[in-house]
Amino acid sequence: MSCEPKKKKLPPDQQAIDRILRWVVDHPGIISTNPQLTLETYKLTVDGEVENPVVLDWNGFMALHRTSSTSDFHCVEGWSVVNCKWEGVAIREIEKLVKPRDVARAVTFECADNYTTSLFREELAGDEVLLAYNLNGEMLDEGFGFPVRLIVPSKYAYKSALWVVRLRFTRGKELGFWERRGYSDGADVWKNQRFNH
Repeated sequence: MSCEPKKKKLPPDQQAIDRILRWVVDHPGIISTNPQLTLETYKLTVDGEVENPVVLDWNGFMALHRTSSTSDFHCVEGWSVVNCKWEGVAIREIEKLVKPRDVARAVTFECADNYTTSLFREELAGDEVLLAYNLNGEMLDEGFGFPVRLIVPSKYAYKSALWVVRLRFTRGKELGFWERRGYSDGADVWKNQRFNH
């Protein structure tokens, strides 16, 4: 999907392109095919260190307060797509629903393809951080994370997990798929945190 082209400052060592690359095309080998999720059977589990764990079906997810946000999307491989308009549910709305305990410092995101990544709660607090279902007015397709993906614009895209099926609130961060393979757990695009040294 293309985003509106516009000149703007990019993070270090990033180059603007006109569209976000599809996951299975850009990253073969993690999975051989998309997970084949359907809206009829989709479930989002939110549990861990929370007072009110929930399992939401698609209608339950769409009943949450939804918002839109325009942000840039940065891949660790060096390409960026600017001015992407996402629609979805802010993580703070999920927190209102489940009421994290005081000991919950991080969230691990689990995906239908067994991919995982983890972020501190303060990294998820911004207005641009969404569980997104729509990009530029169109519902996500399978290659973009249908039906729900995480969007964390300040981090490289491997933190913006696709096909999210579970949020698990934890006492600390847990290394995910790429982080266990040498990628930076910080993943800050402005600090150029691509790999562990």
